[in-house]
Amino acid sequence: MSSKPDFSRLAATYDRIRPVDENWWEVFRHVEREADLPGRRVLDVGCGTGRLEAALADHAKVWGVDAEPAMLEVARANVPGARFKDGRAEALPFKDAWFERVVMWLSSHLVDRGRAFAEARRVLGADGRLAVVTFDPSYFPTYWLNELFPSMEAVDRERFSSAEELETELRAAGFGEVALSQLSQVGVHEREAALERIRGKHISTFDLIPLEEYDEGLARAERELPERIEYPIEWLIAVAFVQPAGLNERATASA
Repeated sequence: MSSKPDFSRLAATYDRIRPVDENWWEVFRHVEREADLPGRRVLDVGCGTGRLEAALADHAKVWGVDAEPAMLEVARANVPGARFKDGRAEALPFKDAWFERVVMWLSSHLVDRGRAFAEARRVLGADGRLAVVTFDPSYFPTYWLNELFPSMEAVDRERFSSAEELETELRAAGFGEVALSQLSQVGVHEREAALERIRGKHISTFDLIPLEEYDEGLARAERELPERIEYPIEWLIAVAFVQPAGLNERATASA
């Protein structure tokens, strides 16, 4: 068990064992609409292998930032025309108010959210929006790997925010209105694809559970996994709006 996830080991196989599918595109279309991404200057924080950059390549100006050099190497090969930088969410390598939109897609649970959200607010200009794409806590009790790896649920509950916590964190970082939405899907894995995911430790949670638990769960999966696995997926999407300049002053003056 590691103290933090190791994304360097995932870079080379990430796109194969976590492929872009119709579920991903459904979430993308939802975020694209709710955060109003087309035509904007967009920063993708925790860009990984460049999926958002590829999806927005023809209708937005997108920059990607990630703290894992191996992921950035794959991203640059996947989307040669995009702009990528090595950097952390808590210390973004961009000047103030440089972007119109910031997206954090399954990255907010990996960072110091208070500092990362404040940095996102700093690099957003007037009328900017931050979109946080994460899992709703209702996802974890029914996750398909729980029975095989019993400590996974508790590990992820510690890392992910509830809707109420997420709104509080975003407002504390200086954002005004926060629009919350949820999206329910069904995930499907065939047996061999599911085993490939487990063997490749396709999610960062695998790095945070005991090695003995992983070995026992993998052996059990190889014996017992059914031919087809279906499970519910529950997404939580928060779009936080930059508060218009002078709003606090006007509110104070009228009090």
